Amino acid sequence: MKIQEVRDRNKPLPDQLIRIWERSVKATHLFLSEEEIANIKTFVPQALQQVPALVVAEDDTGRLTGFMGIADGHLEMLFVDDEARGKGTGRQLLSWGIREYGVRTLAVNEQNPQAQGFYEHMGFEVYKRTDHDEQGNPWPLLYMELAD
Repeated sequence: MKIQEVRDRNKPLPDQLIRIWERSVKATHLFLSEEEIANIKTFVPQALQQVPALVVAEDDTGRLTGFMGIADGHLEMLFVDDEARGKGTGRQLLSWGIREYGVRTLAVNEQNPQAQGFYEHMGFEVYKRTDHDEQGNPWPLLYMELAD
């Protein structure tokens, strides 16, 4: 697996990452309706362009399998293609982010217990909970930090 930061965020990269995002969300964010996913999807291109560090993972054939976005040591996003889940992509991405970008904090949807368990397995602990996400939607967030 190859992991690297991407600087050129022009086509076709955003389209590929949006497809990964959508497959990942549909597999893991079971609390979201199709309509809610479609609405959130409209904001993904802007998020991909604005996140300071955008890192992708590709398999041995060169196919993109996941990505993460990082800002000032905070993991803004991490999504793994549904077909690549359980194969170490998320672990390798997050380990790389911790090592190369000093990732120490993140937020995860409380209603996504698989993700919470993954982050706990990677050494993160919950330090705060909110009843709504950052956009005011009724999806509780768990704020986590890397334990020392």
